[in-house]
Amino acid sequence: MHISEGVLSPAILTGGAALTAIGVGIGLKSIDYEEIPYMGILTAGFFVASLIHLPIGPASVHLILNGILGLILGWKAFPAILVGLTLQALLFQFGGITTLGINTLNMALPAVTCYYLFGWGVKKSSGRLIFIITAFAAGCCAVLFAGILVGFSLYLNGDAFLPAAKLLVAAHLPVMLIEGILTATCALFLRKVKPELLESYYG
Repeated sequence: MHISEGVLSPAILTGGAALTAIGVGIGLKSIDYEEIPYMGILTAGFFVASLIHLPIGPASVHLILNGILGLILGWKAFPAILVGLTLQALLFQFGGITTLGINTLNMALPAVTCYYLFGWGVKKSSGRLIFIITAFAAGCCAVLFAGILVGFSLYLNGDAFLPAAKLLVAAHLPVMLIEGILTATCALFLRKVKPELLESYYG
């Protein structure tokens, strides 16, 4: 879902950067020293997963893993995703430096939203079925919300981008199912080996 350089207007880029700065600030404020190692692992997972992408007009389709990042990190998903996107922009020219703010916002805000919508269901005390359903929903909805935000960002740039925005959202429908399955699988694994990662807020 990387939006390329030179596509969006300065006003949209500035607004995205400002909102991302707020999110990153909230995330950094809540980080504990012992959380840094698993934040690094999750950032690396995001970095690798979104390297394999299919260009769609001025953006791209790829795995994001922002659902599982949101469930585990909450607001800390903002700095984690920002680091991953920065490395991708510098090393592989995915997205760009000027679009870091809006790209981070479009991927991290859905992660935080799913943290609040579905985090209650991914507790060790939750029934297995509820656990699986909420984790799957978090993975699906994180991608759906991100696709809508990217499409809206393009639409704000002008009506000419509306067909590309619609195509981008539609192209992410199969990605939603894949992300839902991956998120549920990862969450089930963590429930067995390290359930406290999923209960930092809701435990």
